[in-house]
Amino acid sequence: MNRQWLYVLIGGIIEVIWVSGLKHSNTVVEWMGTALAIAISFYLIIMASKRLPIGTVYAVFTGLGTGGTVITEMLFFNEPFRLSKILLILLLLSGVIGLKLITDKDITPSKEANI
Repeated sequence: MNRQWLYVLIGGIIEVIWVSGLKHSNTVVEWMGTALAIAISFYLIIMASKRLPIGTVYAVFTGLGTGGTVITEMLFFNEPFRLSKILLILLLLSGVIGLKLITDKDITPSKEANI
């Protein structure tokens, strides 16, 4: 996995944090943390999209964020567990993995990719 895909992965994980923050923040400090998470998440996606196709980056980013948010809500915030949600997340995850696999084959390495 190269650095740009790591940015997408970390950005997707941070997206789960800020999306949950949008729903559960109650204090100024929590809202500031949510805003900071949004800024960091989008910064990482912008950095990744400089070297990777933006459509794929955004699809993977939102897919990770969506799946992660649903799972986080079920595990930590008492959202009801439904098998249909889990199956749909697995379907989404398979699409995200597929996009990553075919994008890696389309990208030709350059000297700048290691920056």
